[in-house]
Amino acid sequence: MKFAAHINIMPHKALLDPQGKAVTGSMPNIGLPNIFDVRIGKHITLELFAENETEAKAMVETACTKLLANLIMESYEYTVVAL
Repeated sequence: MKFAAHINIMPHKALLDPQGKAVTGSMPNIGLPNIFDVRIGKHITLELFAENETEAKAMVETACTKLLANLIMESYEYTVVAL
């Protein structure tokens, strides 16, 4: 079966997010002073072939832990849907 995975990777809350801080600081400059605490991460989509959803999730889990996310600094969550 063919599946699609949608993966969100974000820096851990306890870590400084320099990109998010820069964007937060710029919000008042564009007339949005009520937006605060911006955090910037990554969104990754991928397609894969697997026998079933369980196997597809295992493949995505492996991709996240071994390549896509730096587990020391980032957390991740994902959804897998059949195509």
